Amino acid sequence: MYRYDAYDHAILRQRVAQYRDQVRRWKTGELSDDEFRPLRLQNGLYIQRHAPMFRIAVPYGLLSSTQLRKLAEVARDYDRGYGHFTTRHNLQLNWPKVEDTPDILEKLADVEMHAIQTSGNCVRNVTTSHFAGIDPDEIADPRPFAELLREWSTFQPEFAFLPRKFKIAVSGSTRDRAVTLAHDIGLNIKKNAAGEIGFEVLVGGGLGRTPILAKVIEEFLPWQHLLTFVEAILRVYNSYGRRDNPYKARIKILVHALGAEQFRKEVLEEWANLKDGPSTVGTEELERIARHFTAPDYAALPARDERVDALKASNPAFARWVARNVHPHKQPGYAAVTISLKDPRQPPGDCTSEQMEAVADLADQFSFGELRVSHEQNLVLPDVPVSALPDVWEAAKAKGLSTPTVGLLTDLICCPGGDYCSLANAKSIPIAAAIQERFADLDYLFDIGDLDLNISGCMNACGHHHVGHIGILGVDKNGEEWYQVTLGGHTDGVKGRETALGKVIGPSFSAAEVPEVVETLVRTYVAQRHDDERFLDTFERLGLAPFKEAVYAGRRPAALNTSAARESTHA
Repeated sequence: MYRYDAYDHAILRQRVAQYRDQVRRWKTGELSDDEFRPLRLQNGLYIQRHAPMFRIAVPYGLLSSTQLRKLAEVARDYDRGYGHFTTRHNLQLNWPKVEDTPDILEKLADVEMHAIQTSGNCVRNVTTSHFAGIDPDEIADPRPFAELLREWSTFQPEFAFLPRKFKIAVSGSTRDRAVTLAHDIGLNIKKNAAGEIGFEVLVGGGLGRTPILAKVIEEFLPWQHLLTFVEAILRVYNSYGRRDNPYKARIKILVHALGAEQFRKEVLEEWANLKDGPSTVGTEELERIARHFTAPDYAALPARDERVDALKASNPAFARWVARNVHPHKQPGYAAVTISLKDPRQPPGDCTSEQMEAVADLADQFSFGELRVSHEQNLVLPDVPVSALPDVWEAAKAKGLSTPTVGLLTDLICCPGGDYCSLANAKSIPIAAAIQERFADLDYLFDIGDLDLNISGCMNACGHHHVGHIGILGVDKNGEEWYQVTLGGHTDGVKGRETALGKVIGPSFSAAEVPEVVETLVRTYVAQRHDDERFLDTFERLGLAPFKEAVYAGRRPAALNTSAARESTHA
């Protein structure tokens, strides 16, 4: 992983000292709350429903065991002993004191971490696949390019005050596990007929209040021009993006208004001023960064292990864990292991300090001291010898981290919602808990098979409800919490580089109704599915009608009409 040089360390220390003085001046009244607000946001500090929320950057989801232990220490010493991993790889603390945040940043700087650009209208954390560098179907490792973009965009003065926040995702595989179609800029690595590396460039994607999938504006951009082309896109957006209305300020609105072809024309005109300029990436520079992402010292191991095969045959619990939580690796004899953060006794994505330290120990013992954060809010040990899988399983089980449900209904994505977030219209965590309780039977879960269920507490869509096979969105109706359901959304994992937005099934439901609604949808699928057909396959074959008919059968017409009238504002 990328290691800071002397310049990186110096910049980070200077930033902490600067922020410490800003906090001091705010405490003494030299800075008003309004003056302090942009300064704290630039350092990842929000004020939420009950307390400050501190968002710590995890660039492209890559962590060392040392860094995870530091996060555990910070969560224990400055918060309530846990943190929340988000859909953008970051870690959020929900209860820190503002006065403590300079000390937290100083401790994070010791392990090359920070909270810079985790908020504000700037280029946010660049994301990629949690299987980057190890994926068997990988065309090229996306991490060096993600790091290149991180270095270029951090403290970029020209793009420090964009119309709105800006998100970039890079995918290096034939399957898009970075959800590039739902980002402001999506970059898919490709090879041309000559075997040269380049990018398919997509712009104008995003979820939130107005979900739109990105459009391709360049089929093959040679990697040398990555920064200049991205700079051209950002310049066009910075020039024409709306600043009068935050709900219309994302680049997706601009691209939609201009049309993808006209936007591309504007970008190409701007790029003509930048192409082959100083920001053109040279081979030496790319190789400098790529050296931080070379493969670890893999041993020559057999692809299969007799002890593992025997345990799978004799122990159904282990077999289930292997089936759902262990993933192929391009290096023979190795596997990637997902450490589930979806134990129903904790909110999805939450991880205690003790659990973070346990995962750090596993990373040291079995995975070259490295791990990843997935956008599904789990942790991944990327380089585990196949022969060690029983030991990893036993150790994870002892810490409540062996939930064998990756890709199943209860591996749900869920934002913090109304329990924490001041933007949320409704709670997400209790809904997730109720669904997990309803589907606690592992036999039933495994029979249902692959099913993504995503929950967001408001239209900002931090829980990615638009792209869940079943999506649940919290909505406010006259001060009451209701939940809208969508069906048929999906990202990669089913059809390669395809993403689709879910369709609203109809009027929304009360919190008490949601678990039964989900169960009705599942029962409808189980009754209608063909052999080996997944939930999404059945939905695409049958459409919305049978699911809608099953869910609304017996509901009071008056309630439906009232809900339907209000629903139109959220659809």
